[in-house]
Amino acid sequence: MENLLNDFIESLKSYGYSNHTIRNYSIDLSQFISFLKNKGKGIENTTHIDIRDFIGERLKERNSKTSIARKLSSIRSFFGFLVEKKVLESNPSEVISTPKLDKKLPSFLSEKEAINLLGEGKNLAEKRDICIIELLYSSGLRVSELVSLNWEDVNLKNRVIKVKGKGKKERIVPFGTYAERRLKEWFRLRFEINKGNIDEEPLFINMRGKRLTERSVERIVGRYGIELIGKRITPHSLRHSFATHLLMRGADLRTIQELLGHESLETTQRYTHLNIKELKEIYQRTHPRSNLDFERKSNK
Repeated sequence: MENLLNDFIESLKSYGYSNHTIRNYSIDLSQFISFLKNKGKGIENTTHIDIRDFIGERLKERNSKTSIARKLSSIRSFFGFLVEKKVLESNPSEVISTPKLDKKLPSFLSEKEAINLLGEGKNLAEKRDICIIELLYSSGLRVSELVSLNWEDVNLKNRVIKVKGKGKKERIVPFGTYAERRLKEWFRLRFEINKGNIDEEPLFINMRGKRLTERSVERIVGRYGIELIGKRITPHSLRHSFATHLLMRGADLRTIQELLGHESLETTQRYTHLNIKELKEIYQRTHPRSNLDFERKSNK
């Protein structure tokens, strides 16, 4: 079973899945395989009942609905892979429904909070960090996409980036003039690190000249969030903010879908969540019948 799992994990890498996702799949499936071994079962004679028993044990351990849904997704993908490779004839997990998850609105920053994150760095590391945050907010990239960027992927003249997303699907994403300025500065400074003894390809590197990891970028963004706006944020917070602010300023969902690299428009629709206060402010400011004072001023 371990060999089959290794083959599956390698297939995920070849499809461009993030290290974080691959790690979760590996943990979930290793746990499932251990469970099967304790039952004296192999992959070839696993049934939907075995999978339900596994999920039942996780429920007894008080695993969250999100965790259980992820484990079930890992198992489904694994068995789907085995069917595709003709190791199995059918996928026993297909008859098991996913637990209904509580819907949560994605967190995002106000425009003021986003601007407060983007000051001027005092040294090389800070200038790199601000460039990373600016690019994440300016382009809506996933953290896995950002750390995978190479020099050749950035076109400063046209202000676009060639991004390799999930499933190795490529898309072109624009970025703004602020990000352009930060990138030009980072291009100049990058070769000061370790006296030029650096990896040649990666766009963003650490102070030892090696490609930055997803975890490093998460730590950078989290630290700047606490220091500059007093809240813990993630690279995904900046991606949510990118989409939300575009939507608030009139961008249509199809455009946002393309920029984010979502396969389904349904995924993009999570961003249609202007809060009530913002909706009321926009309504009061723009609708001709929102209040009498507005109407009187319009008729003068």
